Amino acid sequence: MSDGPPPAPVLRLRGITKRFGSLTANDGISLELASGEVLALLGENGAGKSTLVSILFGHYVADEGTIEVHGRPLPPGQPKAALAAGIGMVHQHFTLADNLSVLDNVMLGTEPLLSPWSRRAAARARLADAAARFGLAVHADAPVGTLSMGERQRVEILKALVRGARILILDEPTAVLTPQESEALFATLAQMVRQGLAIIFISHKLDEVLRVAQRIAVLRAGRLVAVRPAAGADKAQLAEAMVGRRVAPAVKRAHARGPVVAELPGTPLVLHAGEIVAVAGVAGNGQQALAEALCGERVAPGGALRLAGAALPPAPREWVRAGVARIPEDRQHVGAVGDFTLVENLLLERYAEPRFARAGWQRRRAAREAAHALLERYDVRSGGGAATPARMLSGGNLQKLILGRALGLGAARLIVANQPTWGLDVGAVAFVHQQLLDAAAAGSAVLLISEDLDEVFALADRITVIHQGRLTPLAPTSEWTLAAIGLAMAGSGHRRDGAAHAA
Repeated sequence: MSDGPPPAPVLRLRGITKRFGSLTANDGISLELASGEVLALLGENGAGKSTLVSILFGHYVADEGTIEVHGRPLPPGQPKAALAAGIGMVHQHFTLADNLSVLDNVMLGTEPLLSPWSRRAAARARLADAAARFGLAVHADAPVGTLSMGERQRVEILKALVRGARILILDEPTAVLTPQESEALFATLAQMVRQGLAIIFISHKLDEVLRVAQRIAVLRAGRLVAVRPAAGADKAQLAEAMVGRRVAPAVKRAHARGPVVAELPGTPLVLHAGEIVAVAGVAGNGQQALAEALCGERVAPGGALRLAGAALPPAPREWVRAGVARIPEDRQHVGAVGDFTLVENLLLERYAEPRFARAGWQRRRAAREAAHALLERYDVRSGGGAATPARMLSGGNLQKLILGRALGLGAARLIVANQPTWGLDVGAVAFVHQQLLDAAAAGSAVLLISEDLDEVFALADRITVIHQGRLTPLAPTSEWTLAAIGLAMAGSGHRRDGAAHAA
């Protein structure tokens, strides 16, 4: 081994600061990245991760600071310059054209619109070379719309590699993958590192971070608060660095399962009081249609949900009155009205109840008192009290507000929680998990729809997997393995029954 100085970093950020009005999103951040290194970037929602990589990729211009790539200054605010310098980015939500082939997607944006000829043969050769070097097998002529999520991610990575990326930013790369696809991605990352690529790995899954990264950088409130080797670090330390305090894990209390509370005809879904049933699956396999059928927003093919043996009418208000509580996937546009105050949002589904209204007039004092109690109980931090518009809340605080509305204003017989912790930081995740566990222990039936298998295994008493709108038979969590659930998510195994939930 050489005793000489370490190689110069391929990427150097010095004093990066970015302000949006009075908000400082990045505050004097300095980082380095070496060739053949995976640097994990962690932080709560709003910690500044997205702003930092947006500056790096040229989407934002820093107010202060400089960026060097291979020792040369990177012109600010120019995505084309970032690409030319060898920086590539794979977003969590893929940017592919489903109606075009793999090759066409890789070539998009690489040729002038008015070019008299296409360099398809050369592009095909570059694609084949990159696929072979990094173990990213794809069929160049396959329509992207026919590919699995894992295959689409390969195409996104190949787009960056074919364009010469030597520094790759991966944003939540396993969020839509099966366990088997995640394992294939990790093998690809190892191959990239061996060939000298430098990788910034953004993820909220701490097990993955500790597995793939050599170093870990933690942002909190816009500042870089820790940079440490992955070797020797543990999840508790990283979680504490992210949120600035110890994060207590959710605790599952032993309790008896009660009678059947709800069932959806034509499907395996039968839910008992005191249990959490999880629906696992890759995004886009019918989860949204299922959630809508369980909240009265659409009629399922097999018939309406039966609650305590009685079919509920196709009117969401009646479902709320019957004790069905919903936590929707889209908290910003479906779960809340951004310009309404916190009080108004908390009462959206309850405003006509006698305790909050009399003779058509709102009982404002009762509403405010109930709202203040819920905001305190669910630790909703707004900065401006109950009169704050909901759009001013962070993602985690908005989700706590929705939890308070769903769980705090009356005993819920059935709770439909659709992706309840999507995009939340580790502290908010632990809080949401504890609320759902406590609700089940108190006698509610909980239907959890989640793409996060760590969440599914941590919370669920029984699990079913959804694939192309069909559900596998329910089985106790103890009877599922990670491999089996991954195969079911991909459409292999456990395909005996279950009806389509999409209308």
